[in-house]
Amino acid sequence: MKKKIFSLILVTGLLTLNACKDTLEYTPTGVLSSSDLTSPTAIDGLVTSAYAAIGNGDMIGPIYSNWVYGSVRSDDAYKGGGGTGDVGEIDALEHYNLVTPTMGSFVTRTWQNLFKSISRCNVALRAVNTLSETSFPNKKIRLAELRFLRAHSYFTMKLLYKNIPIFDETATEADILKVSNTLSNDESWNKIAADFQFAVDNLPVNQAEIGRANKVAAQAYLAKLKLYQAYEQDGNHKVTTINKTRLQEVVNLTQAVISSGKYSLSNDIAENFVPETENGPESIFAIQFTINDGTTAGRLSFEDGLNYPHGAPQYGCCGFHAPSQNLVNAHTTDENGLPKFDTFNTGNVDLSTATVDPRLDHTVGIDGHPYKYDNTKPFSNSWVRDAGVYGNFHSMRFQQLATSGSYFKLGPFMGTAKNYDILRYDDILLIQAEAYIELGQQDRALALINQVRKRASESTGRLKKVDGTFASKYNVKQYSTTGWTQDFARKALQWERRLEFATEGSRFFDLVRWGIAEPTLNAYINVEKAKRTYLATAKFTAGRDEYLPIPQAEITFTNGLYKQNPGY
Repeated sequence: MKKKIFSLILVTGLLTLNACKDTLEYTPTGVLSSSDLTSPTAIDGLVTSAYAAIGNGDMIGPIYSNWVYGSVRSDDAYKGGGGTGDVGEIDALEHYNLVTPTMGSFVTRTWQNLFKSISRCNVALRAVNTLSETSFPNKKIRLAELRFLRAHSYFTMKLLYKNIPIFDETATEADILKVSNTLSNDESWNKIAADFQFAVDNLPVNQAEIGRANKVAAQAYLAKLKLYQAYEQDGNHKVTTINKTRLQEVVNLTQAVISSGKYSLSNDIAENFVPETENGPESIFAIQFTINDGTTAGRLSFEDGLNYPHGAPQYGCCGFHAPSQNLVNAHTTDENGLPKFDTFNTGNVDLSTATVDPRLDHTVGIDGHPYKYDNTKPFSNSWVRDAGVYGNFHSMRFQQLATSGSYFKLGPFMGTAKNYDILRYDDILLIQAEAYIELGQQDRALALINQVRKRASESTGRLKKVDGTFASKYNVKQYSTTGWTQDFARKALQWERRLEFATEGSRFFDLVRWGIAEPTLNAYINVEKAKRTYLATAKFTAGRDEYLPIPQAEITFTNGLYKQNPGY
């Protein structure tokens, strides 16, 4: 595993961080405080610290891997693990039943970890602003990077909690305690967008060091924000209209990304999920992780550390994040190589005879199929921890082989040094396609969706068994102009997003953005609970379950200044 050019581990030599008593009062403290940092070199270290913070989540307070919040809460996956009581809070999330007064450690810890990241940005922004451009020629660039990173964390918080407090580096501790979470939806989106726009205006197109945000990445992230903002919601999370002005902004921003020529689809979707090809042509912005960098264990990602096959001798823990039967069925194709939109879930697909999209074998561990591109150790049902509850399928995209140079086992848990992509080029193509469709220009979306499908159809090189045959029968074709109406294009786009980002944690947020979470997820539950009886009491409640509750500890700390989300 190569050592990253821009290694975020450098910050550990500068700061030793300790959590403060209250999240809102969090500041990075340790050997050096921000008041001690007066040289450009030292202040640049604070910027590096802010980059490090966006990767500082953990297994019970995730801030970049959304397997719990975006995959298990959707129709993509079950919790997995050793039965419903194993990390029961995720079971409550899967049942849409997180309504107890304490609101759970996951929800609270994620809130806190995201605000720690935001606080690091604000500390660094204040420090950078103490220097002149003469003494620190990179001042504007570093300010733009920090505002990009702050916007990233606020964007994540908004997807999760919707109604959040937003403050910048000028706010004092006293000011922060007066900032409520009652901004209108549009106002809070605009505040986050202002940070991304500053980054667009002040970042260079190219950065010398791998891992730093650039102008095109800022345009891409702003486009994603504008897409979410375009779907306007009322106070009970119902989508009331789709703002066409915002959609045109999405088109313009994504076109700037596409026209830059900086990024492109990888030849094989597998290249997005193995360390040997990280920071490739498709990666627009990624959290950088390291191993063999001179430290004991490197700077590793552990947020997916529960999700390795439990019974496989090379792993041994913990069997979480099991793809749903619904998701597996959704990969089936008809004789024309197109999705079976209306009939895909009429029964359990027979994978020995059905034709499927190749992305299935990049996503799901299936008995007898190569696991993570190693055909010498095919996946076995014996690797599954609790098949009686969760079935035999296993997630695979974010897992790495035990033989990979990026893999590290710490006790029973697994970490990897594989970078975590926050923005990819495939996302940008589909974001632009979605904007075109909702603008009534679906003809312009056709080629964009077909680019993604074409790449999927060609992503079979790593999927052969030892004998040279494929474990599945692949059949994926591109859409034609025949019958390409707005309604059909919308259905195709939504299907494409599901398969392209399956188990990556975007599905739930897509459903909420489109305003179809309640009918989609309750229809899923009604069918799935006959196969997975533990889901018998699951029910999605519209007007509540689109977002997580505001942690009760934060409401108490602010003496009720923060208002709870509807329904909790």
